[in-house]
Amino acid sequence: MALVEIFHVVANEYALDVTSTPPDIKEGMFVAFNAANGIRRVDAVTGITRVVGIAGDTKSSSASAMPGVYPGWQNRVSDSFDETKASAKLTVYSGGGAFATDQYVSGGNIDAAHVGDYLKVAVGTGTLEYDGTSKGVNTVAQLTGAPGVYPSGVPGTDINGDMALKGDNSNQYIVIKLLI
Repeated sequence: MALVEIFHVVANEYALDVTSTPPDIKEGMFVAFNAANGIRRVDAVTGITRVVGIAGDTKSSSASAMPGVYPGWQNRVSDSFDETKASAKLTVYSGGGAFATDQYVSGGNIDAAHVGDYLKVAVGTGTLEYDGTSKGVNTVAQLTGAPGVYPSGVPGTDINGDMALKGDNSNQYIVIKLLI
């Protein structure tokens, strides 16, 4: 549900592939070019060879994906959860950077990874999964922070004096260094 931009190098805007199914892209998922149709979530059609970067916006018809926003709360009432509605374009981060995200395959896959290990995109979900200790041909990121709660900046008592940021994977975030 979320992407926290710690540092980014390049932020592009690309036209969306409005023909893609499923059409929803959560901020923090990896996206790829679908030939001349535009950008869509990484899936079996685009494969992982066309990955261009990580989505910086959400295109959804059912829920917000902003960091810390509960599903069902609208971040932009007029656009009904779709941050791409006005321009039909999606912000895509590439060229490096550091990000915290809750968009990864949960369970033993990421839990087996250690800081410094490499991550690839899980085809079909557009989320990250463990790739191994050496950089593979499909590697898109390097793990720099293991799964854990992420501070929201709102005073509270969950972590480091702040309330924890809400999100997918039981509110657990990983920190990555983008390699594409």
